[in-house]
Amino acid sequence: MIRHTVVFKLKHAAGSEAEFAFLHAAQKLATDIAVVKNFEALRQTSKKNNYDFGLSMEFASEEDYQIYNEHPLHLQFVETRWLFEVADFIEIDYKPYTEA
Repeated sequence: MIRHTVVFKLKHAAGSEAEFAFLHAAQKLATDIAVVKNFEALRQTSKKNNYDFGLSMEFASEEDYQIYNEHPLHLQFVETRWLFEVADFIEIDYKPYTEA
């Protein structure tokens, strides 16, 4: 299992229609790509960093994660929305920790 997470700050004004449209598009992307599981769009509540939102999703395998990463809908979202609407972000991908 791979958990893909990204925390980010949008260029849009808080509460704006543009902010809503971006988050809606991200949610639609997750439902349109079958390998995405347990998708969540999250709003930051802490003042410990400058990010406003998070996206979290899971993949059953590294292969499924690669399918998502290379999926035409994902690439289109990155090229047409993410690169222009996101001011800053951190991406982290996890797999379950197991002691050796």
